[in-house]
Amino acid sequence: MNYHYIAIEGNIGVGKSTLANLLAQHYNSRLVLEEFADNNFLPKFYQDAERYAFPLELSFLADRFKQLKQFASNHDLFQETVISDYILTKSKLFARVNLKDQEYELFQRLFDITATNLPSPDLLIYLHAPVNKLMQNIRQRGRTYEQSITAEYLERVQQVYQQYIKQEIQKTLIIDTSSFDFVNEPENFSRLLQFLDKDYDFNVHYLNIEDY
Repeated sequence: MNYHYIAIEGNIGVGKSTLANLLAQHYNSRLVLEEFADNNFLPKFYQDAERYAFPLELSFLADRFKQLKQFASNHDLFQETVISDYILTKSKLFARVNLKDQEYELFQRLFDITATNLPSPDLLIYLHAPVNKLMQNIRQRGRTYEQSITAEYLERVQQVYQQYIKQEIQKTLIIDTSSFDFVNEPENFSRLLQFLDKDYDFNVHYLNIEDY
């Protein structure tokens, strides 16, 4: 595989970390997983979104920037494959959903400062799933603080991701996880690997079940 830096994005509960782990294990890559479990604002946000949205988004931005900066400053970054289950832009997308207009304007100024000089992925894999499937996944993984997430909230997150993908110019592979089950159907994962190993020339590609 010729990709050195692959990032995986998508809505809450779509399976980003699962796919990142599978790819990193297969390619023996360095794995960058978001450290959301240590964010003390997250459970509070789901209890009182209006009060805790701004500190939550600031803390996520700081944590994500610190983690990605550490990898970017490592001279081995472009000498081995790195698989990440998020991109820094995720902070701006969720801020657009969660913050009021004036808060978002301030957040965007801070984001533009932090995003400077961070490397962009060679490939962005965007995972999509219908909201009802996301709700099912969230219930199944059983994180207590996530059980209050509504379908309306997931729909709003879905919309900002879709807008971003339409505007983004980086190489993007879109996968509908309703058709691809990478855990329970290994042949689906094999098809993804075959596609990645061929290094097709594309800007945006929808991976079909028939792709090899």
